[in-house]
Amino acid sequence: MTSLFKKAIRAGREPLQSATQMPRKHLAAIGFVLLFLAVVAPFTPSGDVSANRDAELPLPQPTELASDALPAATEALTDNVDEQELEVAQPTSEITWAFYQVRPGDSLSKMMTRAGFSERDAYIAGKTPEGSLTQLFPGQTLGFATKPSGELTEIQHKLSALESMVYHHEDGKFRVERQIREPEVRIVEKSGEITSSLFLAGQAAGLSDNLIMELANLFGGVIDFVLDPREGDTLHVVYETLYLDDQYFSDGNIIAAAFTNKGETFTAYRYTDASGRLGYFNERGESMRKAFLMAPLDFTRISSNFNPRRVHPVYKTSRPHRGTDYAAPKGTPVFAAGDGRVIESDYNRANGNYVFIQHGEKYVTKYLHLNKRHVKKNQRVSQSQIIGTVGSTGTATGPHLHYEFLVNGVHQNPRTIHKKLPKAKSLAATEMPRFKAQTQIQQEALARLISEQQATQLAKLNTQ
Repeated sequence: MTSLFKKAIRAGREPLQSATQMPRKHLAAIGFVLLFLAVVAPFTPSGDVSANRDAELPLPQPTELASDALPAATEALTDNVDEQELEVAQPTSEITWAFYQVRPGDSLSKMMTRAGFSERDAYIAGKTPEGSLTQLFPGQTLGFATKPSGELTEIQHKLSALESMVYHHEDGKFRVERQIREPEVRIVEKSGEITSSLFLAGQAAGLSDNLIMELANLFGGVIDFVLDPREGDTLHVVYETLYLDDQYFSDGNIIAAAFTNKGETFTAYRYTDASGRLGYFNERGESMRKAFLMAPLDFTRISSNFNPRRVHPVYKTSRPHRGTDYAAPKGTPVFAAGDGRVIESDYNRANGNYVFIQHGEKYVTKYLHLNKRHVKKNQRVSQSQIIGTVGSTGTATGPHLHYEFLVNGVHQNPRTIHKKLPKAKSLAATEMPRFKAQTQIQQEALARLISEQQATQLAKLNTQ
């Protein structure tokens, strides 16, 4: 019996099998043990602790374990294994980026070697027919994207804050994609009051130097910002500011602007006509781009005005001063007052370095005492193009630009001749309804700013 009992126990430790697969001797042993337990169990003494424990935890019937417990346990075990295998086998999409700044003398090969990539990767990337990887400039940025395995997946060539070329590594070659970031545009309205100069008023209003210069250029055909402004004059501007990732990036375009000088208000509105031509126009549809600038340089102060009976500062004699002297630091850019052709670019003892420009058949402008000349004879120039820099060459007491304006060979006062010149081009009558509709919001904004500024000035007067 003992031998049969041990065989039954050993049989129980083996994997469960169906009745058709289990050997007959095992079935016989199990049946004998069950019969023995059924006969002996009722006669077990009550003080036998181990026997009582066995009675409380009866051995499960083979048929119950095979039909219920085993399938459930097997299914749970199988599910756990499947989940673990899927997690391991599932490819990760995590990409790591590393960025490197282009240094002087860097090439694509050098940068990729520094980033830890092979010469073959650099060779393949450099052979990309489209793109800019072979033209790297100091200060630009190259970014490399890799998988956890170290495989190169993308290269980003950042050309500027807004433009990048992205190279996607696919099937042993790179596919090129140009990416342009669109900054967020926010509209800003600012007003300022002139106390001494346009620049100080603009800075007090919170405008950048570039924006102030744009305003000066915008009204440069109707206002001389050295002699014309008076204390109490006002400026108003509606313009765009650009943001990237919620951070200020730069100023955008001036949408509308107004300058009130000695009670007269000049306005300018940005407008693209039906044919796609962009420009700035006043409320009557007249172009703000006049034939000539009122002042042909980025001036800081003016030393003498038009005066036919002026005493020459060097010769101390009364000589006609047929122009305007703009005192400015040496090297200040000098602009062409209008479109034209250079008819003289030379040097002599009296004028120093000088440039003469012919504008059409009737008009000539002259620029004297230049430090350097940036144009040559017969060269075509456009309005606001730099033609030289302020200097003190020739007969000059200090750095300044001497500017003359001639009409049919006769000297004219540069500050008043503009009133006699042909009017600027205007929008066609058929374009005006569209112009007024598109600029209505800007006109209302300027009107509100002007009204608020006038109210502020009136309040100041009442408190004095």
